[in-house]
Amino acid sequence: MGEAVKPRLRQKYEKDIAPALIKQFGYKNNLEAPQLKKVVINMGLGAAVGNPKLIESAVKELTAIAGQKPVVTRAKKSIAGFKLREGMPIGAKVTLRRARMWEFADRLISISLPRVRDFRGTSPRAFDGAGNYTLGLKEQIVFPEIEFDKVDVVKGLNVTFVTTAKTDEEAKALLTQLGMPFRN
Repeated sequence: MGEAVKPRLRQKYEKDIAPALIKQFGYKNNLEAPQLKKVVINMGLGAAVGNPKLIESAVKELTAIAGQKPVVTRAKKSIAGFKLREGMPIGAKVTLRRARMWEFADRLISISLPRVRDFRGTSPRAFDGAGNYTLGLKEQIVFPEIEFDKVDVVKGLNVTFVTTAKTDEEAKALLTQLGMPFRN
């Protein structure tokens, strides 16, 4: 099935960013240029052990943010010190691909990140060595889809950009071109 309208950021990638990356790194083939493969949004809720209703609100908020229903993550091991039993729900995550991924990345970079309090840019050191970047947000209320009045507890979340880049340098060049505001 073909997409009706390509997302704005994807059009920018195909028209401007990919050719610039090919020129910058001297790739011989157009398919060597780094691309976004997927975006994973994860909300870990350790406090859900004492308050199971947190999971329900996290699922609603992640659904609003991502436009796709998240998967509830469960504990793999029991940890007595944290009153945690194996199989208890302790978080939620959603994996975005294709059009939803491009739309979310566009909204995150152009709308949500500028709404973060005291924002000075994202850390350029959060790459994993394999060309993937993880960004942590302390509050879910920076997304315009979340109604501030209906939020019971402010929760943090992690956003991981998985790319086809072979090195962190290539991934950083891709994300910089997409508009990610790295601090110096």
